[in-house]
Amino acid sequence: MYKLVILIESMEDWQSFESEWPKFLHLAESMPGLKKEAISQIDRLLYGNTSYVKMYELYFDTKENVEQALSSSAGQEAGRLLQMITQGKIMLFIAKHQEDDLTNIRKFKKITRNG
Repeated sequence: MYKLVILIESMEDWQSFESEWPKFLHLAESMPGLKKEAISQIDRLLYGNTSYVKMYELYFDTKENVEQALSSSAGQEAGRLLQMITQGKIMLFIAKHQEDDLTNIRKFKKITRNG
């Protein structure tokens, strides 16, 4: 699985951003191949120096699906709107996403201890 990650910085005109955010979400959710999404409000910075306050993740089956979504009309319009409402205070990247659940992790730990 792959995801498009959007990190959004704090900005002066947050009210304008919030009023346009639903329009961006509608466009992003219209991109072909989208499997799920997640939005996180960054609550506290534990280490480092950054001004990101929101993280938006869009999940796709393949990297090619991400690229197709970005080049689609919905993806292009979402990108234009995102640039406008964030005043360019964003970082975007594509990441290979892997996850595991605790049941499987614990099963693996038992095998390595006994094996």
